[in-house]
This record gives sequence, structure tokens and C-alpha cells, in this order.
Amino acid sequence: MKLALLGINYKNAQLSVRDQTSMTDVMKLDFFQKAEAAGVDQCMILSTCNRCEVYYLYEEEEKNQQIKKIYEEMFPEVALEEYLIMLQGEEAMAYLFRIAAGLESLVLGEDQILGQVKEALDYSRTMGYSGKELNKIVRDAITCAKRIKTELKISENPISVSYVGIRRLNEVCGIAGKRVLVIGSGKTAVLALKYIYEYQAGHVAACSRTYAHARMLRSEFENIEIISYEDRYQMMGQCDIVISATASPHLVVRRADYCPKQPLIFLDLAAPRDIDTAFADDPMVHLINLDTLQEIVAHNKKERECLLEKSRKMIEEELRETIVWLLQSRMDPTIDSLQQRCSAIAEDSYEYLNRKMELSAREQKLLKKVLHASLQRLLREPIRELKRLDTVEEQEEYKRFVEQLFQIER
Repeated sequence: MKLALLGINYKNAQLSVRDQTSMTDVMKLDFFQKAEAAGVDQCMILSTCNRCEVYYLYEEEEKNQQIKKIYEEMFPEVALEEYLIMLQGEEAMAYLFRIAAGLESLVLGEDQILGQVKEALDYSRTMGYSGKELNKIVRDAITCAKRIKTELKISENPISVSYVGIRRLNEVCGIAGKRVLVIGSGKTAVLALKYIYEYQAGHVAACSRTYAHARMLRSEFENIEIISYEDRYQMMGQCDIVISATASPHLVVRRADYCPKQPLIFLDLAAPRDIDTAFADDPMVHLINLDTLQEIVAHNKKERECLLEKSRKMIEEELRETIVWLLQSRMDPTIDSLQQRCSAIAEDSYEYLNRKMELSAREQKLLKKVLHASLQRLLREPIRELKRLDTVEEQEEYKRFVEQLFQIER
């Protein structure tokens, strides 16, 4: 039995494609049922804004094509062929371990994905489509991820300029409850908005040179106030924090055009600069720009690279144990059959002796216990040897021998 992965993610599919391939719980259940009908009864779906991936266990190679067909038929309006990725065996397991640890996330080391993996497994198990093997693999991945986060704390060393900037803002003045103006509506501005909302900013306003672009921010941030670009200076007088992240080749906030009357924090995330460096000499202003942030980012990047290497080694160690367990679990049905055969022999022997001898209730209990223990003792070493087999070929060969010797029917 092997683990396989099929799906798309932010690395190989743009947002417009990911938007069309998100799965609701009803769709997941539909997928599970179709996969079961195709002979795949252990399956988990991880569907987030950045990925829609199916993890499943299979025996025959042909199942992979069947699962791929089911996946593609779930989204008939999308040409998925160029976006789909498929991993199998150890490669798929290693990928799942990295996913849980946040090493495959857009924001490296982020914590949200771990909860999403847990929820995906819980749903699969609740619906009856996650058995002993898939539970073990995913839980081991979750345990490994927790260890990495606890020991290495990768997420505490961000290398995103936006995140570092917002984090620095929070250190300087505390964002919670503050009034914030964001200038810009591109990717950097959107990231900055996400982060300041995570830090529980109070009233948030935004503007952009193109008013229609700014209005589009409401689709993601419904409580945001959109103002015209020309009113930005007036709004600054009502704010504690101003964040600028435009693609303008010129300054968008000039010292000659605005003189703060109250303390104000500027965060300039643009290159070239949006905010006049002359504000640095104003006692009412605290200016943070890329010159300040790049040193933090460079330091964090070096430390992050070191931590990533450590995390990969931790994954390799724990993954090896999971792979060994999965290989050994292939022999469980044979071992169970052996134990059942011995239990049946012990029970037959007990019934025979009990009929021939006059035994007290205590002696009957003792006799039954001794017979079962003796036969289990006989099996102990053979079972250990069966669990030590480290190739599928050896396992299949021994299965045939055991079934023939003990007359076990498949």
C-alpha cells in the first residue's frame, strides 16, 4: 500500500484556476464515494485558498489514473492537465510532512496550514474514508510539524518584507485598535492589509491612484473605508499609522505637502520610495522604510535557511519511522490470521480437555489461559521475523509460505 498525492497548488496554478478548483464538504464526500467505487477507500482532501490536493492510498498503479480522472471530472470547466501534480510513495509522504510543517506554504512556516491538515483528516475520518494507515501517516506528519514549530520556531523569523514591516510597526506602536491608512491596491498593499487585520487594527482606510482598483479591495476586506487618492492628506490627520505600497515612480507623500499635527507612524513598503525621507527629521513622525527593513530581512533569511535545513533533517528522521511502520503493516492481515488460527486451535483443545476431565471453574479458566499463552508464545518469534521483512517481495513470499503451511485462506 502506497501514499499518492494529486492536485494543484499556488506554485503551479494561478489564483483564477485555484478559485475554480476549491472543494466544498459536499464535493469532498462526492469525491470519496467515487474513489471508493474505483477501489480507493482511504482518501483525504486538503482544499484551501492556496491548494486543492487529494491524498490517498493505493495498491495497483491503475488506481492513479482513475483518481486523476475523477479529479478532472469534478471540474469540467477547467483544463487541469497542465496544472496537476502527482507524487507517489516516499515522495508523496515527504511532501505531506513538509505541508504540515508549513514548508510548502506561501508564507514559509505559517501555522494555519497545520490546523487545515487536522481538519482535513478529521473530515475524512468522520465520513469513514480514513483507515489505520492514512490516520497513521497524517498524524505522524502533524506530530513532526508540531516538533519543528516548537523546537525551531521558523515562523518567528519571517522573510516577507510586508510581514517584517507590519511586525516592526507593531513593535513600535502596537497596531491593535489603531486607525490606519493604506495607500496602494497591489499585492504588497493587500498583504499589508491582511497582516494589519491579523494584528486587530481599528478603523482601516485605503486609497489608490485608480479609485476602481481601491474599491476592489472591498471584495476581500468588507469593512474597509475607500477614499479618493486626493483626500489622502486629509485622512492622515485622522490616523495613527500610514502604510504606502504603490508602484509609483514618484513620491506619493511629500513633506512639503503635509505637516503632521499629531504623532504619526509611516511605513514605506515601496521601491522606489513612496514617502519623503525628510519626514525622518520631524519629531512627530517615526519613519520605517525598506532601508530599515532589509537588514532585518537579510538576517532572518540567513537564520531561516539554517532552520530549514534542520527541519528537513527532522522530517527525514520521522518519515523513515512512518515508512517502516507502513511497510510492516502490510503483514498485519497475515499476522492476524495466524493469531486467529492459534486461538481456534487453543479453543478446540480446551473444549476437548474440558469434556474429558472434571475441572473446577478456576481450573477451566487456568487451562484456557495456559493453552492460549502457549500457542501465542510459539508464534512470538515468527511474528517478529515477519515484521522485520523490509521488502515487498519478501513479504509476499513469506505470506504465501505462511498461508500454505497453516492452511490460511485469503
